[in-house]
Amino acid sequence: MGFLEFLANNFNEFLSYTGFANATMGNLIMIVVGIIFIWLAIKKDFEPLLLVPIGLGIVLGNIPFRADAGLEIGLYEDNSVLNIFYQGVRQGWYPPLVFLGIGAMTDFSTLISNPKLILIGAAAQFGIFGAYMVALALGFEPNQAAGIAIIGGADGPTAIFLSSKLCPNLMGAIAVCAYSYMALVPVIQPPLMRLLTTKKERVIRMNPARHVSQTERILFPIIGLLLTTFIVPSGLPLLGMLFFGNLLKESGKTTRLAKTAGSSLNDIVVILLGLTVGCSTQASEFLTINTIKIFFLGAMAFIIASTSGILFVKFMNLFLSSDKKINPLIGNAGVSAVPMSARISNNIGLEYDRHNFLLMHAMGPNVAGVIGSAVAAGALLGFLS
Repeated sequence: MGFLEFLANNFNEFLSYTGFANATMGNLIMIVVGIIFIWLAIKKDFEPLLLVPIGLGIVLGNIPFRADAGLEIGLYEDNSVLNIFYQGVRQGWYPPLVFLGIGAMTDFSTLISNPKLILIGAAAQFGIFGAYMVALALGFEPNQAAGIAIIGGADGPTAIFLSSKLCPNLMGAIAVCAYSYMALVPVIQPPLMRLLTTKKERVIRMNPARHVSQTERILFPIIGLLLTTFIVPSGLPLLGMLFFGNLLKESGKTTRLAKTAGSSLNDIVVILLGLTVGCSTQASEFLTINTIKIFFLGAMAFIIASTSGILFVKFMNLFLSSDKKINPLIGNAGVSAVPMSARISNNIGLEYDRHNFLLMHAMGPNVAGVIGSAVAAGALLGFLS
C-alpha cells in the first residue's frame, strides 16, 4: 500500500508540472494566434521570414508550466536560454545588426539620382507623430506614446529599438503589432492607393533614373551618416550600422563582409529576433486593454503614414513640369517596409499599365523611409530618454 501511495503521489506531482494542469484560456488564445501567424506566412505568403519565427515564438512562449517550479525555461526567468536570447531584444542588440544587413543589401542609387524622393520618405513619417498625439490623448505616458507611434514607420527593428529604451513593458505588443502591419502591407495599402489616386495619375510614366557613379555610391553613406547623426546623435546605433553596411556593399573592396552582413548574419539575427519577440507575448503580459489600444494606434499610424506619402506626391506634382511628374503610386513606399511596399507600388502600377514598371522608382522613397524612421526614432529618443 505504501508503494502504491508513493507512485500515486509522484504521478500527481508529475501532472502538476504538465501544461494540461497549468493552461489558462489566455495561453490557448495566444497559441491559436501563433498558429494563425504561421498559416498567414505559409498559406498567404505574408512575410514568411518574419511571421514563421514570430508565430512559433508565440506558441513557444505560451506553453504553460508551473511558474514556481524553478525550471528556468521561461523567457522572463533569469538564466534560461530564452531569457539569454531575449537580452538581444531587451538591450537593443538585434535591431542595429538588422540595420547592418539592410544597409548591405540596399541599393540607394535611385535615391541618389533623384534626391527629391527623400521628401516622400519624410512625409510618410507624419504617421508617427500623428499617432503620438492620439496616444497621448488616450492616456499613455509620453515615453509609451512614442514607442507606440513608431509603429507608423512600418519598421520592426526600429520599433523594437525605441520601445526597448522608452517603454520595455510594452515592447512585446509593439513589436508584434509592427511586424503584423508590415506583413499586412499587401492588404492595407492597395485600397488606400486606389482611393487617393485617379486613373490618370496611376499611369504617369516617370523618367528613367540617371546613372549613378561608384564615387557617388561611396560618398552617399559617408555623407548620409554625418548629416543624420549630427542632427540626431541618439539615432547613431541604427543609422551608423545602416550606412556602415551600405559602405561595405559599395566600396567594392569588402564584398565578403557585405555578403556576410546581408545574408548569414542577417538571417541569424532575424531568427533570434522573431523567435524571442514571439515568446515575449505570454498571455499574462500580452492580453490586456493596452494591447488592444496599441493595435488600434498602430493601424492608424500605418494608414496615416501611407496616406501622407501618397498625398505628398500629389502635392509635389503641382510644382513639377509635365515631363517630371511623379507617379503617386510610389508614395505608399515612403513607409520603410522594404522592399514589400515598393513591390506593391509596382504591382498596382502594372494593373493600369502593364508596361509601366515603378519598382526602381519606388525604391527611392522606400529606402528614404528607412532613414526617416530611424531619424524619427532618434529624435523621440533624444527628447524623451
